[in-house]
Amino acid sequence: MPGKIVLCRCEDVTLADVEHSVSRGYRDIEEVKRYTGFGTGPCQGKECLAVVALQLARITQQDPGAIPPFTSRPPLAPTPLKLLARDPGAHRFPDETEGDG
Repeated sequence: MPGKIVLCRCEDVTLADVEHSVSRGYRDIEEVKRYTGFGTGPCQGKECLAVVALQLARITQQDPGAIPPFTSRPPLAPTPLKLLARDPGAHRFPDETEGDG
């Protein structure tokens, strides 16, 4: 099949990437996530988890229902907004007349 089949648009993870991770011995969805990076982009797996899980089930010949979703993890320590508010550089926006484009 010509071209690449993208399973995770956020992190540009392809079907070939998932197949390669399985060939390296990563057969669990958590392991595939760590190896390929799928599910770590802006959508946090909302767009790609089901697609990758189905392909993983197909490749490993498992029942798709036997593949649990990966564990979502919030940031270890969220940045308090007050820290950003103290930064004077955070309040500057490029002036349209400066021509920064």
